[in-house]
Amino acid sequence: MDADVGVIGVGQMGSGIVRQLAGARKLAAVFHTDADHVSALNLPAPIPAVSADDMARRSKFILFVVPSSVEIDSILTGDDALLDVMEPGTVLIDLTTSNPSETRRLASLTTGSGGAYLDCGMSGGALAADAGKLTLMMGGSPEAVTKAWPVLDVIAEHIFHLGPSGAGHTMKLIHNLVCHTIFLATCEGGRLAESAGISLERAVEVFNAGNARSFASEVRFPQHIVSGTFDGRSRIANLAKDLTMGVDLADQLELPISVSRAASEILGQAMEAGEGERDFTRLYADLDRLIAAKLAA
Repeated sequence: MDADVGVIGVGQMGSGIVRQLAGARKLAAVFHTDADHVSALNLPAPIPAVSADDMARRSKFILFVVPSSVEIDSILTGDDALLDVMEPGTVLIDLTTSNPSETRRLASLTTGSGGAYLDCGMSGGALAADAGKLTLMMGGSPEAVTKAWPVLDVIAEHIFHLGPSGAGHTMKLIHNLVCHTIFLATCEGGRLAESAGISLERAVEVFNAGNARSFASEVRFPQHIVSGTFDGRSRIANLAKDLTMGVDLADQLELPISVSRAASEILGQAMEAGEGERDFTRLYADLDRLIAAKLAA
């Protein structure tokens, strides 16, 4: 394989993605706002940490593992604009969770500069990124998907092409509405069990033996909550952002929703309380207080 992939953003998700690409000898360069963070990855010496615009000169594929479209827009069109130096035919792969309308705008800018843009929502969390077993939800042209497939196959176990630009991020918002709402429902069930004198560990065992099982009960609770580690490796702010965008999508489509909206409001209470930077698994212990605040509001 050619080393022709650049990665912008090597945080909780990006670090695992970078290691997988480096192991497959596909990684050409990395960029992160904190140079010390890049050094801590201990990447093979030939893989340089470069500026975003320099990466465009080195890479045929550029993966964005940053918080949102805001950061991507800045990199593409701001000072040292990546689009101004990008080689024709370059494929930009947006691994954020973002507003589909903004995704389509960035895709149009990229196409106008001679490149291709894939919106590529991720599922599986940091552990799946570490293992190269992400699930990807993709939007963009079939030709760009085919071209990028050897790169995506290194980091993902399941890849779904769902339609034109914006389809991947639309599905990611829907996915996260379901995922985060189930997590909060499982938290609520666990709190009820403990209040009734049943241990959380036993309640989770019952969930997983019956129809209440989910990724939250099978993975999140045993590994990060029952264990007492509270290390899910994602912030409450991330969940709040995802659900806010998901609810906004439903409003744009004029589809009434209530269950996911209630979950979004609970996360909104956590944000108002200044808890956005805490690990999201700590919502379990805080849920009673947050629901009470929501009801009072």
